[in-house]
Amino acid sequence: MADIENQRAILDRRTLAGDLTALADASADPAGATAELQVLLRRHLAEGRAEIKRRFDANPRGAGAGLACAHEMSFLIDQLIRCLFDYAIERAYPLPNPTSAEKLSLAAVGGYGRGELAPHSDIDLLFLLPYKLTPHSEQVVEFILYRLWDLGLKVGHAARTVQECIRQAQGDLTIRTNLLESRYLWGEQPLYDQFRARYEKEILKGKGEAFLKDKLAERQARHKRAGDSRYALEPNIKEGKGGLRDLQTLLWVARFMYRVRDFVDLVEQDLLTANEVLAYDKAFNFLWTLRCHLHYLTGRAEERLTFDQQSEMARRLGYTDHAGSKGVERLMKHYFLVAKSVGGLTRYFLAAVESKQLHRPLFKMPKLSLLKSDVEGFRNEGGQLHVAGSNWFQKHPIDLLRIFAVAQRHEMGIHPVAMTWLTQSARHIDAMRTDPAANQIFVDILTGANDPELTLRRMNEVGVLGRFIPDFGRVVAQMQFDMYHHYTVDEHSLKAIGILWQIERGDIKEEAPVASEVVHQVVSRRVLYLAVLLHDIAKGRGGDHSELGADIADRLAPRLGLSAEETETVAWLVRFHLIMSNTAFRRDIEDPKTIADFTEAVQSMERLRLLLVLTVADIRAVGPKVWNGWKAQLLRALYQRAEEKLSGGLITEGREARVAETLKQLRAELADWSDADFEAHVSRGPASYWLGFPLPSLVRQARLIREAELDKRPLSIDYAVDTWRAMTEVTIYVADWRGLVSQLAGALALSGASIVDARIFTLKNGMALDSFTVQDSSGGPFESPAKLARLAATMERVLENPTKTLGELKRIAPANPAVRSFPVVPRVLIDNKASATHTLVEITGRDRRGLMHFLTRALTAQNLQISTAKISTFGHRVVDVFYVKDQFGLKVESEGRLKAIRDSLMQVLQEREADFAPAKDTKTVTAAQ
Repeated sequence: MADIENQRAILDRRTLAGDLTALADASADPAGATAELQVLLRRHLAEGRAEIKRRFDANPRGAGAGLACAHEMSFLIDQLIRCLFDYAIERAYPLPNPTSAEKLSLAAVGGYGRGELAPHSDIDLLFLLPYKLTPHSEQVVEFILYRLWDLGLKVGHAARTVQECIRQAQGDLTIRTNLLESRYLWGEQPLYDQFRARYEKEILKGKGEAFLKDKLAERQARHKRAGDSRYALEPNIKEGKGGLRDLQTLLWVARFMYRVRDFVDLVEQDLLTANEVLAYDKAFNFLWTLRCHLHYLTGRAEERLTFDQQSEMARRLGYTDHAGSKGVERLMKHYFLVAKSVGGLTRYFLAAVESKQLHRPLFKMPKLSLLKSDVEGFRNEGGQLHVAGSNWFQKHPIDLLRIFAVAQRHEMGIHPVAMTWLTQSARHIDAMRTDPAANQIFVDILTGANDPELTLRRMNEVGVLGRFIPDFGRVVAQMQFDMYHHYTVDEHSLKAIGILWQIERGDIKEEAPVASEVVHQVVSRRVLYLAVLLHDIAKGRGGDHSELGADIADRLAPRLGLSAEETETVAWLVRFHLIMSNTAFRRDIEDPKTIADFTEAVQSMERLRLLLVLTVADIRAVGPKVWNGWKAQLLRALYQRAEEKLSGGLITEGREARVAETLKQLRAELADWSDADFEAHVSRGPASYWLGFPLPSLVRQARLIREAELDKRPLSIDYAVDTWRAMTEVTIYVADWRGLVSQLAGALALSGASIVDARIFTLKNGMALDSFTVQDSSGGPFESPAKLARLAATMERVLENPTKTLGELKRIAPANPAVRSFPVVPRVLIDNKASATHTLVEITGRDRRGLMHFLTRALTAQNLQISTAKISTFGHRVVDVFYVKDQFGLKVESEGRLKAIRDSLMQVLQEREADFAPAKDTKTVTAAQ
């Protein structure tokens, strides 16, 4: 147990023992005085916890604050349990002459055995028995456990004989590990000593290699459960990759294999250097401080550092806002760098173990082709590249890059010791930045045929990538504090490279068929790969990261050997890497002006192909479930429209031809209709309607309209579930009236549906045909029969009594409370240049159910007709785009009317924002501004 300052201020065992003696003396039945005992123990526990928290709050940013708190919590529980044990043995169930079978030893195991307890951690106890459990021992064990449970403590326990402990440790890795960390607590110490002697002889001796393999397999499975990335933006600081459990695993291995008590003891055995031990201590202390803050902040054993906790954690730890980065982003960058250092420490330690103890590779057998002793100037040790000594890279700095290229070419690993030397020598790469040979090696790695993501990730782990490309080094561990991005900027960029490689290989052909085809038509692969690597490189600098990133690309590409033409294309791609997704997801791609504006920016088929592939890689690398069939369809449609325009076709002529072709196909699908019925149906819809939906939707809608007219139904609803696109298309055919769209949007929100797209048509017979593309709260299709039945019932209820029913929307709480943690600046942009026929209104605000209802209600109040709505959600932020006309079917151009529209929409956004933390600023801008 670590030294603890002024222990008695936490809990004075003599005082507590005296209080327990007085309680027993005053009671006729000490075992039955549970209520009085509960009050007494609870008071001492509460006072001890208060003192520990007072100390922690007095030094919340101290280097050892968390670990000190953990040791003090363990000491408090130690003293409490010892007094309770004595009370149970001596006063509650005393035995004048206990037999050897009735003797009992109590040990702390697991984290508690290490003497480390977070404020709300579990307490793991082992009741050691000489033989099987006797009635008296059972009484004592139950008495102690029930008193601890009554105090609200979470206690894990086992009552076993020494033989049972040994047998179960032999068969179960978790038990073996828990017992490894056992610590004598109270009771019969000779019995505990007997257990430890047998454990060391029968469990530890000669079993080190097997234990190491088991723990590493366990670690790998744990990482997979936690997301297998140390750069997830809501990390689990205990179980996640690079977290406390990884450091504890190293200590378990050290204790099991080398019988050490502390990590520092490994220096004497030449397994670690003093610098590695210092890195271990820094990481361990930092993570423990985070963990204790998190427990105190949440009031529970919370190990995941979620978005809604991060800002307050940053404040408590003293991370303030700096130019270009928020305090919370600085905290998380520190965390990710610590997690990265844990990975490096793990590599070094395992390599040292292999070298000292086993003298052979532990974890994989090399291929026969890899058994040659030399590979392009590097030593081959069991299929891993190695160098002759720690100063190799100082003497041969180009090998700081070349070793990665050779490993990539031959699909080999790099020896962990060599990786450590790479880290230590990374600064020597600085002199190689202007070396043409070094730059060519880097480009070869980036565009290599064998998994460039893996190679770049290795380079990033040891710091070589960030030193060779300093601008990339600035985004290493750079978090993006929002609910849309799942990874740090560097992790996102490397994942995007990996996805680009998968696209080239055809691995995701079913999910991205067009990108998988056109990627083989691009003229320059290195332009594409460099643009993907650099597309977010200016994040966190303030300003427009696309513009700043393009400037970086302009400087860097020539250094890497790209021609002037290639450099221009890379810079263009970085500058416009968002244009395709913004156009596809926020604009009506059936509007000729949308395609004309997009192709005017793109200008060539080569750029269009590059842009499509970059966009797919970028979106898929954001995080799981961000990419779906709906986005794939929108991007594919935009690509095809732009390809048609860039290939020389006129949009208007192509539009007329597509309408004619669509009607021809529709007629074939409706072969059972008479010509008169078909012509009547065609006469109802404008040209924009026939191009607004795929053929299957037009067929369904035609039959829906016909059945509704024949049956004279006032309301008809049709559902089409598309699992590939992860969407459900909800079509409503009903008499049109003012405010209908707003009411339908409100009904969908009340039903739990999230709208991602809306097509609004008033047919020539005065009926509304409104189609909404929706998802459920998890981003999947809205498809269960119960949900669809509820939607239909809610739709009818809203249309019958809209005022009463839609009032329920104001009471809907946000689905994820973490959205309160993120500031959102409301914005309304009105653009009369994006469409030849409509005024475009783009609204940015905080996402919540029902927002579209309130926005469309405000638009209706301004006497506007809504033709199309496009909804894009980016975590906590939503961008709603509406194509509108005035009551005469014209664009809105009066500045007075535009101001009234902006003001009414801003009022809606500000009213919705009032339910959350208020935004610091609001903006209302026009396209010209």
